Amino acid sequence: MIVYIAEKPSLGRAIAQAFGGQQQKRDGYIELANGDCVTWCIGHLLEQAEPDKYDPAFAKWALQHLPIVPTKWQLVPKKNTQKQLTVVKRLLKTASHIVNAGDPDREGQLLVDEVITYCGVKAALIESAGRLLINDLNTSAVQKALQNMRSNKEFVGLSTSALARSRADWLYGLNLTRAYTLLGQRGGYSGVLSVGRVQTPVLGLVVRRDQEIANFVSKPFFEVIATLETQQKVSFSAKWQPSEACEPYQDEEGRVLSRKLAQTVVDKTRGQPALVKDYKAQSKQSPPPLPYSLSALQIDGSKRFNLSPKAVLDICQSLYENHQLITYPRSDSRYLPKEHFSQARSVLNAIKNNVPSYAGAVEKANPALKSKAWDDSKVDAHHAIIPTTRTRAVASLRGDEAKIYQLIANQYLMQFYGPHQYQEQIAKIDIAGGVFIAKGKTTLELGWLALTIRDNNKVEMVLPTLTKGEPLQCIDSQLVEKQTSAPKHFTDATLLAAMTGIARYVQDSEIKKILKDTDGLGTEATRASIIDLLFKRQFMQKVGKEIHATDTGKALINALPSETTHPDMTAIWESNLDKISQRQMRYEAFMQPLTESITQLIKGSQQLDTSQFAGLARAKPAGKKRFYKKKS
Repeated sequence: MIVYIAEKPSLGRAIAQAFGGQQQKRDGYIELANGDCVTWCIGHLLEQAEPDKYDPAFAKWALQHLPIVPTKWQLVPKKNTQKQLTVVKRLLKTASHIVNAGDPDREGQLLVDEVITYCGVKAALIESAGRLLINDLNTSAVQKALQNMRSNKEFVGLSTSALARSRADWLYGLNLTRAYTLLGQRGGYSGVLSVGRVQTPVLGLVVRRDQEIANFVSKPFFEVIATLETQQKVSFSAKWQPSEACEPYQDEEGRVLSRKLAQTVVDKTRGQPALVKDYKAQSKQSPPPLPYSLSALQIDGSKRFNLSPKAVLDICQSLYENHQLITYPRSDSRYLPKEHFSQARSVLNAIKNNVPSYAGAVEKANPALKSKAWDDSKVDAHHAIIPTTRTRAVASLRGDEAKIYQLIANQYLMQFYGPHQYQEQIAKIDIAGGVFIAKGKTTLELGWLALTIRDNNKVEMVLPTLTKGEPLQCIDSQLVEKQTSAPKHFTDATLLAAMTGIARYVQDSEIKKILKDTDGLGTEATRASIIDLLFKRQFMQKVGKEIHATDTGKALINALPSETTHPDMTAIWESNLDKISQRQMRYEAFMQPLTESITQLIKGSQQLDTSQFAGLARAKPAGKKRFYKKKS
């Protein structure tokens, strides 16, 4: 008997439906016509054991116990899903073959693998287990996946990577949370001060941004804009480019801070003859933006509809599981397998039927175009989020579901509109010995830009055709005063963008290089929950759309060692976890230095001045983290 183990009941039902035939729905599984069975987890059936499972003394939070490092790790059944674990275990006892049908990501791989191991399955069965990768719950897509079964052994690295991440998070979060909560109590704070390898650097980004804004002092700076005229009486504008001699009067970004200097340039150039020193007109093109990964979709969902990252993820799960209108949503890929191109006409037709207002746009699309999105070398277990071939009018969806579906559909549709083609013009002009630059842009072909409303409304600056050595006249020069502006507070969209593009915030130049391809704090599946957790812990709060750190959040970041609050360390962890998944690093090579680092962090925390926690209001309880609840 073959036993298929899905991650969720919805996926299990989709697998069973793909087989067809006479089936029997049992308690916790579906028996197929040939006697094989499809069962499922309900998310995680197992969880890391609490510290007191290793030693009853650890039930009491005490600094002398830290760090707590298990010598032999234990998993325990989750209470609310123990019944389903019993069902899976019973089926595995009589299985002749096993198929891991977890979601096609790191967490989905481990989630099923750990159940198989926990249930005591024989080594030979584990060795021969299959791996079913499903990105689309529609029956035809599942049937195709069943025909392309892979060996579960191929994904040992992915499973080991997820295991290392799970244990690393337990070690880091449990030990540092207990340490700083106890130190906070010394200072008079009675709440939990939770620390995490990802959540704390994210909070650190917000705290430092708030501090930068609070300490910012605005300064005036000055630009000079010349109005030039050709001999044919065609006018255009050019901007002054300060020379090296002006550097003493500029800030680090090259802005001129001296009004007197800028006014001198105005007086010297107004009404003077000018000369074209150089002119270039180049034809360029920009390809369509790639289809969505989850983070890219969450960022756009926040910008367009003010939806939180968690709200976008929940909507995507519904569109995937309940409506089967999109492919697997927890994807970090923005590329598609080449074989998927054969379904392009069917997907476009589904978009046209599902969103009547898109019918005209679909008719204008060229389904023979193949954008750079189709690239097998950049697709592994899962691909970009795109619409499926399923037909269901978006009018039947809830408001936000329809909005997100249309975003996904529009992004896919762009792949068949070709590049945006334009001509870029740059002129270098001499006026009374000063250098001025004029830039222009002329659209030649809208391409995919035809599907974006906001970009179509931009006014293009068009330069007249110029020639090198052509005389001009500066008919006017104007001094423009501007103010330097503080950086903006994070929003849901910009904080998520910071997490996915974390290399911009990394201090060490060598680490920046490492992170070029493995960029990101957290994973596609966890980033939304991390941001949500920081709000629930009341370390952050919303002020309109802006995200601000609370006093408690600021105190925690200021109390922690710098390396725990910056993204460098945890970003390197993500890089190493990726190496484990690619079998380029061993589990032990990751875990041993981590354990040593935690030991040193605990030791160093004893020198903390705890007075900074005095007077902080205790946060209201907001969701339990199992190993946080038993405090001394």
